[in-house]
Amino acid sequence: MEQPDNAGHPASPGSGGRGDSDESSALSGLLWFLRSLRKHWALIVALVVLCGAISLAYSKSLPKVYEAGALIEFDPDVIKPLGNKADPMIGWSAIWDTQQYYETQYKLMTSDRVLSNVIRDLSLQNDVDFLGYKPTQPVPMDDAVQMLRGRLTVDPVKGSRLVYLKVQDSHPAQARRLAEAVARAYIQQNLDKMLNATSDTVTWLSGQLDHSKQELEQTEYSLHEFKKQNDLPSSTLEDLSKMIRMEMQEYDSALTRTRMRHGELAARHAELAKITADNPDQVPASELLNNAFLGGLRTQYQNAVRERAELVAEGKGENHPAVKKADEKIALAKNSLLAEVRNIQGAIARDLAIIQRQESGEATLLEGARKKAVELNLKELEFHRLDRVRAQSEKLYSVLLEQLKEADLRRMMNTNNIRLVDIPVEPKTPIAPRVAVNVGVAVLAGLVLGMALALLREQLDNSLKTPQDVEEKLGVTFLGLLPEIAEDENDGPPNGKRRRPRRLETKLAPELLVHERPTSGAAEAARTLRTNLMFMNPDRPYRRILVTSAAPSEGKTTVAVSVAVSLAQGGQRVCIVDCDLRRPRLHRIFDRAGDVGVMNVIMGESTIAEAAKPTIVPNLYCLPCGPIPPNSADVVASEKFRKLLDDLSQHFDRIVLDSPPIVAVTDSAIVSTLTDGVIFVIRAFRTSQALCRQGLRALRDVDAPIAGAVLNAVNLNRHEYNYHHYYYYKREGYAPLVGSGAGHTHAMDDERPASPPN
Repeated sequence: MEQPDNAGHPASPGSGGRGDSDESSALSGLLWFLRSLRKHWALIVALVVLCGAISLAYSKSLPKVYEAGALIEFDPDVIKPLGNKADPMIGWSAIWDTQQYYETQYKLMTSDRVLSNVIRDLSLQNDVDFLGYKPTQPVPMDDAVQMLRGRLTVDPVKGSRLVYLKVQDSHPAQARRLAEAVARAYIQQNLDKMLNATSDTVTWLSGQLDHSKQELEQTEYSLHEFKKQNDLPSSTLEDLSKMIRMEMQEYDSALTRTRMRHGELAARHAELAKITADNPDQVPASELLNNAFLGGLRTQYQNAVRERAELVAEGKGENHPAVKKADEKIALAKNSLLAEVRNIQGAIARDLAIIQRQESGEATLLEGARKKAVELNLKELEFHRLDRVRAQSEKLYSVLLEQLKEADLRRMMNTNNIRLVDIPVEPKTPIAPRVAVNVGVAVLAGLVLGMALALLREQLDNSLKTPQDVEEKLGVTFLGLLPEIAEDENDGPPNGKRRRPRRLETKLAPELLVHERPTSGAAEAARTLRTNLMFMNPDRPYRRILVTSAAPSEGKTTVAVSVAVSLAQGGQRVCIVDCDLRRPRLHRIFDRAGDVGVMNVIMGESTIAEAAKPTIVPNLYCLPCGPIPPNSADVVASEKFRKLLDDLSQHFDRIVLDSPPIVAVTDSAIVSTLTDGVIFVIRAFRTSQALCRQGLRALRDVDAPIAGAVLNAVNLNRHEYNYHHYYYYKREGYAPLVGSGAGHTHAMDDERPASPPN
């Protein structure tokens, strides 16, 4: 038996996992993407060339721009008047945070104040080179500032305290002059600000130092008074606290042991309370180990019970003197055992009372120790709080005193934390326009735009093309494909002109190519389709197979004939029935014009044996339409038509029914309910998804047993099929052929209008 090809055919249950499905979907998407680009390559190339040319022309028309830069170094720590130690205590740490400091300085470089000083120093309000034109009067300061700011760029050096201050201008000398002037103006402004800030800091520190001294004296006095009132020498606080904690631990340990003893006694008392006259020998093992006398009483009771059981076993009755004597012995042993148990219970109860009093006393001692600890802890907390306040005041006073000395010294040193590292030099080459970069970006943009347009055009194509389209977009099983019996129109001569299809040199109808040329690609595809049908439901094979499509010209008749021929070649008795009672074709294909058919059998004018005659294909019989009825829907819905199919099922292994399009008429929907499986034919690159869904919906509305779909008239030379899965459909011996007829593609071709049989 032939095995189905792996490409595009439904996988058997459990043959693949979710990972295989994901990989297949990803590969399908990648192939679709590549095919779309290959198909629209001319559009992509045109957009790339156009965008590159426009960018090149535009870049050449732009004026040249030169850039000069000054390298400046920052030292953010020097400018802090209070230093690292004092700043956090007075809330200035956020102001002098390093990152914020850098960002602030970048803004100050291009501030109105700095740029205004540069404009005044260089007289830029009347400078023709700066303005780009000769003014009749000085340009307003605000306008000049905006012009200069627009040419400035602040470029920090990553991972360092350096920054480039860059100026762009159409004149290289002007760019250098402006960059140096702005850098020096900014550095001078920073120095002036530092001197003013230092003077203000000295004044402020002096006032804060006096206030801090008063606070320190006050906290020292408060701590002294607290120690005096509570008689708490600081050297004994920790020792006293440690002593109280040790007492608490001793009391807590003793209380824990007492409670454990209490629990043990209570458990013993409860266990002994369970012993009654009904179970006098159920004494806990722990009691027997600690009380030998109790164990002896339990043994006497058990021996007495055992002796009585032996007497009864010997056949002595309840009234026998020996048995009565044994009963008296059991009663005496039981009473003695229960009396001893009650004595032990009483002793345990007395011990419980003592333990409870001991537990209460120890709990009282523990609670008293805890109260002492809480009182001492409160005093200790207050002492430490006062001492902490004193230490903070002392620290603040020391810091302020130190910073006052440093600030006064810095004011006298007159230092600047910003300096000019490199003086700008006159640039030799322009930085703009960057022709190569602009053209490269434009080419990339053209490429992206071309690809997007190509994918959009491909996406707007709503036809079904591949097995993946059938399964993913229609949700039906893909049974196989039948190739187009024609030369690929793209396989033209080198001059690019398309060749007209060659005439198929066949003696039979083109639909019988599967029989006439069993080594052709169409025959191989038909056998694959046959194999898939056989393996889909081996326990309940499809005996009645209906072949239909959504609309005319899908090639369903050719598919039906190909399926029937391949089934017959497999050794089965097959009958192909023309159920297209409106536009029948089988009588022309099998040369049965004017012969009896379906209508003759239904009307009782002929029998199945007379109407279903063998064809040139071994094991294949054909039952044509016969006379065309006025109302075909009523015919296929009749009981006689149902009986006809039942009778055919008794004579043949398989019945292939060729029916009209499902969307156009209702005949196929009616016949589908009488079949075991429906093959839905789709013409590749032509039938729309919406039309296919409409046809499948019509079948599902009547609960038709849809076996799957077949892609028909597939051009295997197209990009969508140009890979190894369909290799054997294109090889020599499987080569696509062209049917006869002017300009028609016959093997999986459209149904052509057919005249009724004579």
